[in-house]
Amino acid sequence: MSSITLTPPSVHTNAWFPGRLLGGGALVLGPLLWFAGLALRHLAWSTADFTPEQRASFAAQPFAAPEQLAAYVVNPGLATAGYALYTAGAIVLCLAFATLARVVATRSPRAALLGGALLVVGLFSRLYWAGVDETALRLIGTLGLERTTGIVMDLYADISYGPWRVPVSAAFGLYLGTLVLGAAAFRSGVFGTGRLALFVFSGWLWTGVLKRSELVDGVLSSAALCLVLVPFGITVLRDAVPELRVQARPAGERARLRVLSW
Repeated sequence: MSSITLTPPSVHTNAWFPGRLLGGGALVLGPLLWFAGLALRHLAWSTADFTPEQRASFAAQPFAAPEQLAAYVVNPGLATAGYALYTAGAIVLCLAFATLARVVATRSPRAALLGGALLVVGLFSRLYWAGVDETALRLIGTLGLERTTGIVMDLYADISYGPWRVPVSAAFGLYLGTLVLGAAAFRSGVFGTGRLALFVFSGWLWTGVLKRSELVDGVLSSAALCLVLVPFGITVLRDAVPELRVQARPAGERARLRVLSW
């Protein structure tokens, strides 16, 4: 019995995932969604009309969950939009970091692939916590705020760590991946010291269930990620990154590392 070998009429010599359009779009849209979600979450609790007694009670709690649940009752629209956009941002950032790692890997392959993989794995832990957050918020409509808060606080450690502690273990990829991919981007000349500092700053966001989005650790850190990734995404969409062009061109020598650079 003879075998048939099918030869494609053409071979794409620079095929990569997720591609220039999806990757560049993710670099632009992902951090913007992330920023919008964290900014709205910040507004939901910072504009909630809590009494001084309530704020003192929240401050005495070991976790921010009671305050976040109460803020949802006061500002359900803002809180829902914030959690939704935050989740959407985490999903789209998976493609954004894959694209960034693809560019960096041309000159620093091992660190870029490791850092990109760690970041993507870490983002999945955020999706787990987003599901727990949504469940807790929806329980308020059925059980009421007081009973829901009691249940969440009684189970907080278990629902934060997740089954077999897989989500909390994956979360370490967010911090380690930020350092590894950022260092690789700097070493390869994709980031200067300015963008490296902003990228590392953006990657040290809190992890866990029903966390508070602070002005610095939330709004400003996500704005820093926008400053790093959005212009780079526009460059990718314009097909101005030699490493991603279908007809590959010489990328030129690596830029010299400087103490102060962008």
